[in-house]
Amino acid sequence: MHVIRKPRRVTRSQPVIEGAGVHLKRAFGHSEAPGFDPFMLLDDFRSSRPDHYLKGFPWHPHRGMETITYMLDGSVAHGDSMGNTGTIGPGDVQWMTAGSGIVHQEMPRGDATGKMGGFQLWANLPATHKMMAPRYQEIPARQIPEVLFDGGIRVRVVCGRVGDVNGPVTDIVIDPQYLDVSMPPNTRFSHDVTPGYTVFAYVVAGRGGFAETVDSPALDNGTLVAFEDGDRVAAATADDAFRFLLISGKPIGEPVAWQGPIVMNTQAELDLAFQEYRDGSFIKSFAGSP
Repeated sequence: MHVIRKPRRVTRSQPVIEGAGVHLKRAFGHSEAPGFDPFMLLDDFRSSRPDHYLKGFPWHPHRGMETITYMLDGSVAHGDSMGNTGTIGPGDVQWMTAGSGIVHQEMPRGDATGKMGGFQLWANLPATHKMMAPRYQEIPARQIPEVLFDGGIRVRVVCGRVGDVNGPVTDIVIDPQYLDVSMPPNTRFSHDVTPGYTVFAYVVAGRGGFAETVDSPALDNGTLVAFEDGDRVAAATADDAFRFLLISGKPIGEPVAWQGPIVMNTQAELDLAFQEYRDGSFIKSFAGSP
């Protein structure tokens, strides 16, 4: 008998300004992060106003964590201290493991109509991996498999497994799943998850509920749902289509010292990271690195 995870908390993303003046909506962040371990924040940066995003995120450091960027519209140009450069567009994913330290920039651009958007998720790293070698993965949309279910339900598998299909992002410490689920009207969907793992959903479009029947409250764009424990998540639709991100990961359960773009375990480690950034010793050398 499966235990269906029930919503334990339902909230809406809130407007914030980050980077050099980028207007976005934050689904959860610093104050809520303890309830989403191993995840730190989720930002929704969808916009149709170029003046709200073109200033972007100029050069800045990260250490002790990972950033995961999933694009829907427009593009984001990336450059970093490892020499990586690239532009991700609709359906693409960038999975950047900062590890011991990386300095990068992210500069958004809209499509022909000025539309730009996607999501950035931050994930923590355990103490044993905070100073690992940085890694950058850029996955084009064509490499992200899509699983089709009865009723026209489609699931894009960025990371994790759906049935016999594995996502292209592998070897991630927190054992995450990152799914993009699209449901037509009058359909039911369920997906098995690992008991004890943190699981949440973020509604991208349409209306639907997280239960086995349509009796659950209908949730719409910009709604964040954190789930209780269990081994399965269920969703249902009535008259509307429903699209949501479904994300899970293994909690780390360690102390967190977090300031801006750096996430460590102690204040001393945090202070050292910023001191190294100031004195130019932030970027570490690893065997095989340039």
